[in-house]
Amino acid sequence: MPERHSRPYDSVLDLIGWTPMVRLNSVTDGGRTPVYAKCEFMGPGGSIKDRIGLAMIEAAEADGSLKPGGTIVEATGGNTGLALAMAASLKGYRCICTMPDKMSTEKVKLLRAFGAEVIITPTAVSSDHPDHYLQKARSITAQTPGAVLANQFYNQANTDAHYATTGREIWEQSEGRVTHFIASAGTGGTITGVGRYLKEKNPDVRIVGVDPEGSMIAGFFNTGDHVEGRPYKVEGVGNDKIPGALDLSVVDEYRSLGDGPSFRMARRISREEGLFAGGSSGLLVQTAVDVAKEVDDPDAFVVTFLCDRGERYLSKVYDDDWMRENGFLERPRRSTVLEAVNAKDNRVGALVTVEPTTPIRMALSAITAHDIGQLPVVRGGECIGSITEAGLMTQVIEDPGLLDKTVETVMGAPFPVLDSHVDFDDIRVLLTRDNAACLVRNGGELVGIITRYDVVRALTK
Repeated sequence: MPERHSRPYDSVLDLIGWTPMVRLNSVTDGGRTPVYAKCEFMGPGGSIKDRIGLAMIEAAEADGSLKPGGTIVEATGGNTGLALAMAASLKGYRCICTMPDKMSTEKVKLLRAFGAEVIITPTAVSSDHPDHYLQKARSITAQTPGAVLANQFYNQANTDAHYATTGREIWEQSEGRVTHFIASAGTGGTITGVGRYLKEKNPDVRIVGVDPEGSMIAGFFNTGDHVEGRPYKVEGVGNDKIPGALDLSVVDEYRSLGDGPSFRMARRISREEGLFAGGSSGLLVQTAVDVAKEVDDPDAFVVTFLCDRGERYLSKVYDDDWMRENGFLERPRRSTVLEAVNAKDNRVGALVTVEPTTPIRMALSAITAHDIGQLPVVRGGECIGSITEAGLMTQVIEDPGLLDKTVETVMGAPFPVLDSHVDFDDIRVLLTRDNAACLVRNGGELVGIITRYDVVRALTK
């Protein structure tokens, strides 16, 4: 492998290719078979699509279809569009990208940052619908003078780029020891180009494809039937039809994996391996780990990709709320208000209350004796009012005659009452300037009180 970065480069396009290969350690969970990831997210455009973006533009220039000042149009999941936009910005071309609406906002913003024009299309339409992102790209190309459709799904330059660069790099970086190559197919160019190269070098190299559950490629490979796809969340891989760049004859087996395991593995890669990659990388690595465990051979050599950067999925894969909303993460166990009451320092004992007819003098004695700041006023098991230490003392100092009056003459609004099963976190919205505490009811009885002090103490812990 040639030494990198030993001299200056003429342009960022010279940085495309020769991405590093890194052995994965923690996420293999002690498996004997080594698993390696080729870090395509470390390329200048941040994804494996850097390779084909430049290759498709150069092919269009070579055949004369793309002329100076022309327009490049592409239907993209984001990364190919970024690669095209990056190259177009240096070469002086206009770039228009159509994208399905399931793609992350980060990808849309990145495309626009590179100067691309972005048209968002609905995901939930058939592949022949005019609003499908592929059909929309074809329509724009036909209506725009001097425009060419990059057409990554059917462009031979896509497959050729991976055969000439990616496949050769994997073979040389593994010193010819690669035994299993795991890839997915969006356009099919990667698995086809790399698969052909590795099979030519060693026909025994096993090419394993993996599809997101909902894509139809794995089903077609395994049964020969064209099954209708269904929506899935992993971006940039899978398809609702067989793309022209995909040659399934180079693939030995095809598997499927769900969104949840894919995204959870992506997060593990970041946290346990220090490699910040996207959701499709989780799909590939989880499959590579599964294959490695099945092979169980320390002399085998499993290779896959980290396709793109994790920053492109901060609003999805790396957002806990989004993950939970979509059922990919379990909600953390939260304590209830009853558990919070039971966990409090038991210096007071049972809930201290007064009745509305209790003299204020006795109420103050109860506050002082128990060292409490809030006192519920209860009648017949229901909170009908409240007094606070600070408020009551202020009133007594101003009018000492209040000491012999009853609590009901000075009490404020009753404290809110929560059922025992309510999440402790939910109590914070009830503790306002005018509401210093909440009561907890269990089995029909008032059993405890949660104050601002209790909440702050829990937060600081």
